[in-house]
Amino acid sequence: MIHDAMRQTEDEDMYHGSRAASNVHALAGNLIDLDRNQLDQLIEACRYHSMGRLSHDITVQACWDADRLDLGRVGTKPNPTYLGTKIARNPAFLEAAQKRSMKRFVNYEFSKMREAVK
Repeated sequence: MIHDAMRQTEDEDMYHGSRAASNVHALAGNLIDLDRNQLDQLIEACRYHSMGRLSHDITVQACWDADRLDLGRVGTKPNPTYLGTKIARNPAFLEAAQKRSMKRFVNYEFSKMREAVK
C-alpha cells in the first residue's frame, strides 16, 4: 500500500517510488515499526518497484511481483521477464492475476489458486 501512496497521477509518475521511500524514512519509528533489515527492504521495494528490476531478496521481489501482477488496473499486462518469483511467472497464475486486477477489487478466491499452482 505504501509504495503508491505518494503517487501524483495513476498513469505517469516516475518519481512516486522515490517519494514513497522518503516517506518511509519520515514514518519510521512512528507509524512504521520495523527492524533495520525490514525497513531497508521496504525502502528498496518502494524506491525501485517501477524500475523493472529483479531482486535476490525474496521479500522485495514478492512486493515487486505483487505490484506488477496488479497492472491490469491501468490496462497493462505484466511482462513475465520482470517477474521474479516462480508463482508469478506461472502462465495460469499470471492470467488469473490479470483478470482479477482488471476488476479493480480484491477477490479472495484468487488467493486459493496460489496453493493449487504450487
